[in-house]
Amino acid sequence: MPVPSDEELGGGIQGALGTIRVHDEGPRRSWRGRVLTLLAIIGPGLIVMVGDNDAGGVATYSQAGQNFGLSLLWTLPLLIPVLIVNQEMVVRLGAVCGVGHARLINERFGKFWGAFSVGDLFVLNFLTIVTEFIGVSLALGYFGVSPYISVPLAALGLVAMTASGSFRRWERFMLLFITANFLVIPLAIYAHPHAGPVLKHFVTPGVRGGFNSTSILLIIAVVGTTVAPWQLFFQQSNIVDKRITPRWINYERVDTILGSFITVLAASLIVITVAFAFAHTHAAGRFTNAGGVATALDRHLGNATGTLYAIILLNASIIGAAAVTLSTSYAFGDIFGTRHSLNRRVRDAKFFYATFAGIVALAATIVLIPGAPLGVITTAVQALAGILLPSATVFLLLLCNDKAVLGPWVNRPWLNVLSTFIVSVLFVLSLILMTTTVFPHIDVPALLAGLSSALGLVLVVAGALYLRALRHRAAPDPVEHERRMTWRMPPLALIERPTWTRGRTTTMYLMYAYLFVAVVLLFVKAVQLS
Repeated sequence: MPVPSDEELGGGIQGALGTIRVHDEGPRRSWRGRVLTLLAIIGPGLIVMVGDNDAGGVATYSQAGQNFGLSLLWTLPLLIPVLIVNQEMVVRLGAVCGVGHARLINERFGKFWGAFSVGDLFVLNFLTIVTEFIGVSLALGYFGVSPYISVPLAALGLVAMTASGSFRRWERFMLLFITANFLVIPLAIYAHPHAGPVLKHFVTPGVRGGFNSTSILLIIAVVGTTVAPWQLFFQQSNIVDKRITPRWINYERVDTILGSFITVLAASLIVITVAFAFAHTHAAGRFTNAGGVATALDRHLGNATGTLYAIILLNASIIGAAAVTLSTSYAFGDIFGTRHSLNRRVRDAKFFYATFAGIVALAATIVLIPGAPLGVITTAVQALAGILLPSATVFLLLLCNDKAVLGPWVNRPWLNVLSTFIVSVLFVLSLILMTTTVFPHIDVPALLAGLSSALGLVLVVAGALYLRALRHRAAPDPVEHERRMTWRMPPLALIERPTWTRGRTTTMYLMYAYLFVAVVLLFVKAVQLS
C-alpha cells in the first residue's frame, strides 16, 4: 500500500492546546468558540517569534544593556511592524498554497534560485545552530556542567523531542519552552528597574556616548538577531504541517502578532535587567559573552538572578536550535521532494529526520572541538544573517504578488510599498554590516548617511514609477468572502512560471553577484580572524 504524500495526509488541526476537526468549517459566533479555536491554531507564530530570541539574541540584548544601558531600548518596538509584515506574508503563503517556502521558490523561479535560496539557508542555519550549542555550553557551564556532557545531552534531547511522530506532541514541547521564556519577568524584578527612565528610552532615539561605529553595529546586530531568514521557511512549512487553511488565517495572524509582542517584551526585559544590574559598577561597558553576564549577575544581584539568567539562556538555545534545524529539514524536504512532516514517524520520513539529526550532531561536534574559533563563528553568523536577509525578503515579496500562487490573497498596494521600504532598509543595514565586518575601521556614521541618502532618492523614483503603473492597472474584481476563504493554489504542475522582465532578471543577478562577493569577503575575514 503506497504511503500518502504530505499534502494527502488527512486529519484536521491537532494543536498543542486544542483540535479542529477536518470538516469543522463553521463560523465562530461566540467568544468561547473563538478562544477555543485560537488555542487550537496557536503555535507556529509564537514558536517562530520566540525562537528568534535564541542564544545569539540573549547575548546581543545583554550586550546592549551592559555596554549602553537603556539607551538602545527604542530600537526594539520598531521591530514589531517589521516582524508582523514579513511573517504575515508568510502566513498567507502557507495557508493558501499548502506547500513550503523552498518548494515555491524552486517551482516559481527555477531550480537555480531554489538551490541558491536553500544553499544560503543551510549555511546560515548551520552556523546559527552552532551558536545555539555555544549557548547551551555557557548556560550549563554556569552550573559547573562540562560541555562534553551538556552539549551531547542537549543534542539527544532535541532529536528525541522532534522525532516523536506527532506534531501535537512536538508543539507541546515547544510551548512548554516558550512558557519558560517568561522567567525574564522575575529576572527583571530582581534588578529593581525604575519606570521613568525605561519609558523615556522606549520613545527617545539616542545612544549613550553618541552614534559611532560600535553603537551603530550593535543596533544592526539587534535587528539582525530579531529578524532572520530561517523564520520565513520555518513558519510557512509549519503552517502547512499543522494543516492551517485560509479558513483559519485570521487566527494564525493573531498567533503571529502575539508572538511578535512577546518577543520584543522579552528582549526589552533582558536589556532592562542588565542595564540596571550593572549601572555604576565595574561591569558596565565590559560585555564578554552571555556566560560572563550570568556570573556578573550572580556577583551583583545574587545567586538567584545568575541562575535565572542561565536558565533563560539555556531555554533560548534549545528553542532556537529546534526551530532553526527544523526549518532546514523542511527546506531540504521541499527541494528533494521527500516526505517531511512532524506527523510522520521516523520509518515514513527517514530523510527528514536523518537530516535533522545529522545537522544537530555535526553542529554539536564543532562546539566540542578544542580550540574551535567559537567567537569568530558567532560574529560571522550575525554578519551572514544580515547579508542574506534582504534576498530572502525579495523572494517573499515576489511570491506575495504572484496571482497564480495567491489569487485573491495577493499583496495590497499599500503593503507592497511598506514591504519594499522594509526590504530597502534591511538591504542598507546588510550592506553596512558586511562592509564594517570586512573593513572594521571604516567611518560608519558617514557610510550610513551616504547610503540613507541614496536609498531615499531610489525610493522616491521607484514610488513615482509604481504610482504610474497603478493608474494604468485595471481595478481587481471584488471577491466574495466565502470564495476567498476557500481559495487554494492550484497544483504547482498546472501553473505556468511567471515571465521575467529584463529589469527583474538584471536585478536578481545583481543581487546574486552582490551576495557572492559579500560572502567571499566575509569568509576571507573569518579565516583571518581565526
